[in-house]
Amino acid sequence: MKDKIIIKGAREHNLKNINLEIPRDKMVVFTGLSGSGKSSLAFDTIFAEGQRRYIESLSAYARQFLGRLDKPDVDEIEGLSPAISIDQKHHSANPRSTVATITEIYDYLRVLFARAGKPFCPICGREIRKMTNDEIVDVAVQISDENAERRNFIILAPVVRGRKGEYYQMLYDFLNAGFSEVRIDGKLQSLRERIELSRYKQHTIDLVVDRLPAGVDFTQKDNRTRLAEAIETALKYGHDVVTLITDKETSLSAKFTCPADGFSFPEIEPRLFSFNSPFGACETCHGLGTEDIWSDKICPACLGKRLKPEALNVLLEGKNVSDVVDMSVSEAETFFAKLETRLGKQKSSQAIAEVPLREIKSRLRFMADVGLEYLTLGRKAGTLSGGESQRIRLASQIGSRLVGTLYILDEPTIGLHQRDNEKLIRTLLDLRDLGNTILVVEHDEETIRAADYLVDIGPGAGVHGGHVTAAGPLPAILKDPKQDSLTLEYLRGKRFITTPKERRSVGKHHDYLRLKGVNANNLKKLNVEIPLRRLVAVTGVSGSGKSTLVYDVLYKALANKFSGAHYKLGTFGDITGLEYINRVINIDQSPIGRTPRSNPATYVGAWTFIRELFASTDDARVRGYKPGRFSFNVRGGRCENCEGHGLIAIEMHFLPTVYVECEVCRGKRFNRETLEVKYQGKNVYEVLKMTIEEATKFFEDIPWLYDRLKILDEVGLGYVELGQSATTLSGGEAQRIKIAAELGKRDTRRTIYLLDEPTTGLHFADVQNLLDVLNRLVDRGNTVVVIEHNLDVIKSADYVIDLGPEGGEKGGQIVAAGTPEDIARKDGSYTGAYLKKVLKS
Repeated sequence: MKDKIIIKGAREHNLKNINLEIPRDKMVVFTGLSGSGKSSLAFDTIFAEGQRRYIESLSAYARQFLGRLDKPDVDEIEGLSPAISIDQKHHSANPRSTVATITEIYDYLRVLFARAGKPFCPICGREIRKMTNDEIVDVAVQISDENAERRNFIILAPVVRGRKGEYYQMLYDFLNAGFSEVRIDGKLQSLRERIELSRYKQHTIDLVVDRLPAGVDFTQKDNRTRLAEAIETALKYGHDVVTLITDKETSLSAKFTCPADGFSFPEIEPRLFSFNSPFGACETCHGLGTEDIWSDKICPACLGKRLKPEALNVLLEGKNVSDVVDMSVSEAETFFAKLETRLGKQKSSQAIAEVPLREIKSRLRFMADVGLEYLTLGRKAGTLSGGESQRIRLASQIGSRLVGTLYILDEPTIGLHQRDNEKLIRTLLDLRDLGNTILVVEHDEETIRAADYLVDIGPGAGVHGGHVTAAGPLPAILKDPKQDSLTLEYLRGKRFITTPKERRSVGKHHDYLRLKGVNANNLKKLNVEIPLRRLVAVTGVSGSGKSTLVYDVLYKALANKFSGAHYKLGTFGDITGLEYINRVINIDQSPIGRTPRSNPATYVGAWTFIRELFASTDDARVRGYKPGRFSFNVRGGRCENCEGHGLIAIEMHFLPTVYVECEVCRGKRFNRETLEVKYQGKNVYEVLKMTIEEATKFFEDIPWLYDRLKILDEVGLGYVELGQSATTLSGGEAQRIKIAAELGKRDTRRTIYLLDEPTTGLHFADVQNLLDVLNRLVDRGNTVVVIEHNLDVIKSADYVIDLGPEGGEKGGQIVAAGTPEDIARKDGSYTGAYLKKVLKS
């Protein structure tokens, strides 16, 4: 097998006929400015070709269901392995999908509880055992031997439990069957006497099957046979339950039925623990845990546990399956380690539980290794960040133990604190050491330095990128004077983001937004002070409570106050300082649109102006075209074959949906007549294909359009096409488009902006541009609060709130608050320890 992947003539998107050799079985990092072509090379060329070759290896019969996959614009790729892409796309927002189901931990949990769990009665709480007839006979003999008061041994069949009625016919049938005695409501009565029962009162009736004198020798065959026959008869009439009376009363069951109150369990099998199966799901909420799919209210029947009472009363070490799912990954690791030790003492249980336990423990270990030990197993997939989703899939891939595979990852360090980076890097190297090739698109310095080989794409973004500016093994390339690029200059320390010489002061008499007694998720009675009109960074290890504080508490409280929202809030005592603000904007990384029709131009409002410009041309006016003619969302000017998408979606069944170019319009989205109308020599499709940088120059004479485009360029999106589909934008790009839209609006100068990791997808050089934009918002009198792990942003903030000390239940406290220098001096702050290093440099 070749020891290199050889790429010849790669021209996908902005790539400039790249020729490149990448070593196999190594960790290779792709670096460069945002939009330089890293993803075009890694995903749209290498991965796309790997996927296409896999499809072509299938039979013609299978391929007819999958449609046609276009070959990437590349001359040749040699030495290509089967490729697996692990990107940042969010997991399904299906409310049934959780961390445990994604990782298959829940599948093994269901097997484990079905095979090793012990059922308990939901009514009386007693353990229920399923016994064979022979086991019941053995227990009956033991009970007889323990009869200290030497009372007669009575065998009964419980036939009625707490039900109303006269039961005249049933009692008469017992007499005809040869029985002579019953126990009714605790009193023994002869069936030969007239028995009158109140029809409207509840009764408990036991049929006396046999009486044996005390001290019977059951070692004699006849006596043991008589006992076995009596028990068999009692089980027949007593619905698989028999009651034995000596000096005490004992009930035994041949099925999972509570002998005390008759509660009957279904057969205990894995589907009983599935909230996706009608066999196990709560009958009120159908396994959702909420009143209905649109509701935030907890289901009153299962209290959010999603399962039937029967499933919730099967226990392992005193925990039901819902209790286990409520644990964090680290808590679950501890629980299963103890469980394995206990089961190890019982040979039969150990054999049953060995496989599911091993699979559960290995998956938990892999999740902890990629920095996800703070996640609860029951966390809904839709609430995970892109970085968390990616690392979960990475953990699943490690568990598969594949060899000879090509893994392609997109910024796996997103959302990770520097402390957790080391564990993630170790995981990637372990995956490499299994015999796989790892390609990582990354901006994180620590990850870049840990790679075996570096490929830097540049020198600029968009049309200015697409070249290999540097390539070579690490760390040798850093010392090679012949190799030079923007990324290498930052890695060599020749370029860096400077620490501000002066910070905006935050004094004792400054205006603050104060939250008191905050209790939400893992936050523990926090008192938080957020200085207004400042750049504030909220930091801490993954899972320490940053998003809970900024989004679940701060944003929801302010949105209810200023935006008329009706969010359900976590509990907190008081919030003061609201008089200093009048608007809250949450600029998150969710897509700017849910369909391919949304794009940067439509989001910032530029597309309306562009359509009006085309409609005002002489050609359009002669033809009677209105602005709607130049919309790809309505009939008239668009291509009707693809309905203005330019692409046709092909359902791939067991693979992700693939989009291929429309054969009628050739991807141009509009019909021929619409494309004949031109503005300054460009038709509407050609304008959509312009990068934002190109469009800014093209429309520089149209002030109301130029201003909107100029801001998009300033936030580092000059390389993005005006008409680029929202679904192809990364979370970081979507977030920066939202920032641009805000900068283009009329400013209230009393707005508080909340951002979650705005440096996602940004090169070192782009981070400086972002800081300039954020400072523009603050200089106008607004407050900017960012959740961030990037040390260059943290050191540039005016004020830092550091949460921790750990993730999950061990977090949720303020470790330190103050200037970056204050945080760096604080003992016990993980952020401070890393911040100290960059403040010195």
